[in-house]
Amino acid sequence: MLQKSIEDKLTGAKVEVWDTRNDGNHFQAKVVYSGFEGKTLIEQHKMVYAALKTEMGAGLHSISIKTKVE
Repeated sequence: MLQKSIEDKLTGAKVEVWDTRNDGNHFQAKVVYSGFEGKTLIEQHKMVYAALKTEMGAGLHSISIKTKVE
């Protein structure tokens, strides 16, 4: 669900998501996306958080994000 949400909003991104505690609430995501080009790390993370806006309000407790420009 999280992976699809990110992929839907950041078209062409390569996304991997792990449930780090196997509890459905704590995740880690790796996002590689050409649209990050020229963006600061904070701007990149804001783009990912924006893609997860619905999930953040529906029980997602925490997510650790690693981003990379494709």
